Amino acid sequence: MVEEISTEDVKQRIDDGTDTQIIDIRSPAEFERGHIPGARNIPLAELPRRVDNVEWGDDVVVACPIGQSSIQAARLIGSYEGVDNASVKSMAGGYREWSYDLEPGD
Repeated sequence: MVEEISTEDVKQRIDDGTDTQIIDIRSPAEFERGHIPGARNIPLAELPRRVDNVEWGDDVVVACPIGQSSIQAARLIGSYEGVDNASVKSMAGGYREWSYDLEPGD
């Protein structure tokens, strides 16, 4: 079971400067239009082949449009052997629920 985290808690982590790795699994075009500050874009279709090339932190949050595909992505990341004791969560409600400022471009 993948744990979910609220958009409010994600925003609080950003504001507090918590070392949280935010993975945005939307398309590059969607990411370009605006993303959570500090997020890294790894589209869902590319995640299985790129999971090996990422230096995973201890705290990972996965974001998607509505909070569904991020659950699958978080499960994939969490099962990867290179993610030892990391906390991997899905952002509940995805970008649909994100009511805060977005960062433009990459």
